[in-house]
Amino acid sequence: MAGNLDDDDLVETHEINVTPFIDVMLVLLIIFMVAAPLATVDIAVDLPAAAAKAAPRPDKPIFLTLKADRSLALDDAPVTPDNLPAALDRASSGDKTQRVFLRGDKTVPYEAVMRTLDALRGAGYLKVALVGLEAPATP
Repeated sequence: MAGNLDDDDLVETHEINVTPFIDVMLVLLIIFMVAAPLATVDIAVDLPAAAAKAAPRPDKPIFLTLKADRSLALDDAPVTPDNLPAALDRASSGDKTQRVFLRGDKTVPYEAVMRTLDALRGAGYLKVALVGLEAPATP
């Protein structure tokens, strides 16, 4: 009888086989995990001078100077890194929202500048402006 279904006949299933999809996703995950660290490249850069217009100065700015010998001076007075928070509080009258202007000698290594910025952040002074010379305007 042609109309009867036997147990041996194939039955259609309406399910999607996701195993190949999962395999492809795992391979892509491994590729991206290997390739992502290779995408960050360290490039030696000689940064140019800034030709931006100077911002207006506050009435009584606080200048922190990082000298060539890596010593610090707050305005004109020498200060040690340990005494920096107290000296900044005296200079700003405890106003930690006041901007601190950081001047650094061009021969000072970048590491020393970062340590000074970390000391400012540790003291609670988050508004820091880097001071530099204006570059001559190029036509």
